[in-house]
Amino acid sequence: MSTTLAPRPYESYVYAYPHKTAYRPLEDRPALRGLWAGERKDALSLYLHIPFCEVRCGFCNLFTRIGAPGELTTRYLDALDRQATAVRDALADVEGGADTARFATAAFGGGTPTYLDADELDRLCDIAEKRMGADLRAVPLSVETSPATATADRLAVLAERGATRLSIGVQSFVDAEAKAAVRPQRRAEVEAALGRIRDAGIPVLNIDLIYGIDGQTEASWRQSLDAALAWRPEELYLYPLYVRPLTGLDRLGAGGDAAWDEQRLRLYRQGRDQLLAHGYEQTSMRMFRRPDVPSEDAGADDYACQTDGMIGLGCGARSYTSALHYSFDYAVDMREIRGIIDTYTATEDFSRAEVGRRIDEDETRRRHLLQSLLQAEGMAEAGYRERFGSGPAEDFPAELARFAALGWLDESAPAGLLRLSPEGLAYSDALGPALFSPAVRAAMAAYERK
Repeated sequence: MSTTLAPRPYESYVYAYPHKTAYRPLEDRPALRGLWAGERKDALSLYLHIPFCEVRCGFCNLFTRIGAPGELTTRYLDALDRQATAVRDALADVEGGADTARFATAAFGGGTPTYLDADELDRLCDIAEKRMGADLRAVPLSVETSPATATADRLAVLAERGATRLSIGVQSFVDAEAKAAVRPQRRAEVEAALGRIRDAGIPVLNIDLIYGIDGQTEASWRQSLDAALAWRPEELYLYPLYVRPLTGLDRLGAGGDAAWDEQRLRLYRQGRDQLLAHGYEQTSMRMFRRPDVPSEDAGADDYACQTDGMIGLGCGARSYTSALHYSFDYAVDMREIRGIIDTYTATEDFSRAEVGRRIDEDETRRRHLLQSLLQAEGMAEAGYRERFGSGPAEDFPAELARFAALGWLDESAPAGLLRLSPEGLAYSDALGPALFSPAVRAAMAAYERK
């Protein structure tokens, strides 16, 4: 047992590195064609972002707005179409104009993509296929939804267009807990939506649940877990509740302390153990998957890809080349988000990167280690060495020594495999930020919240 003092377990959920709060306006506004000219484009990921929701949950800091007055969804899809046309043109090889871009995965996220009606979802799929050239029926296609918007007509469109995975944010099956999280929904509505999803025949159902809600107990957490397991979802994500700046819960004065950390850790372990007992495999701190799920349906695990590029379309999406991560302006405050969406819908020229962060060799190594290590299967050191010419212990001796002292590394892992212990997985939200570079930390700290 380690005697090293452990940090607080919930510093930050690392779903991408660097975080968009480390992005800044790009003074040279580089042309996309030049950015992608030397990149591998044979296994790209495609992400389309829809920044609309029917409500905004109290814990949400995603780039989304409530509702879409007037013809805003039409204007947004028009802009998405213009952006897709510009990006596809930029992906064409300069020499001879040969089109070598190929997509290995696709996802629609938000916001809530199914805020769009059935006809608009059909158009969204057309943009992915006819403008970007992604064959949605041939690659894993993941789509996010909500209980209120998972209607039969929308689900029918997604099923027909090739969706292989549908992720629904339930968060809690206990009505009082949903209300405490400022998520107005009732269990009966959730159960009805899950029934419609199963009827639609989409191969993979993912259910998101949250632990650490005010008033939540081990018994009520078990109630939500049991209710989710009754549907035998192919995947389950268990998220710790965060109270982030400028969110609804932050404005209500909700917050955390050591007791809350302990509650979340206790509920995490309870949920993990219950899912493992039901035959699920843990693929990361948050993600649990039934072992019988075909890999061709599941898609990427938490977007863990360290080398392939990402094409993001929409004002909240990010794109990755080997040397630059870029997007549009970022905000959490609703007024700021509305302004950014309005600017996006009025944009005619999408041929240049506007906001982003350049990625040097050190950041590339950090990103590779971070995204690999946070997956339960761990990282083969030989693959890291083949890519960078050095080993992770040579590049990050202090960090890895600290992780070992804290008991976060699996000492029983086979030689050459760097893998987290169960305790290391539990502390993923402390371990991930510990690998941030000083420059990224400084940029995030200097970001002016809006």
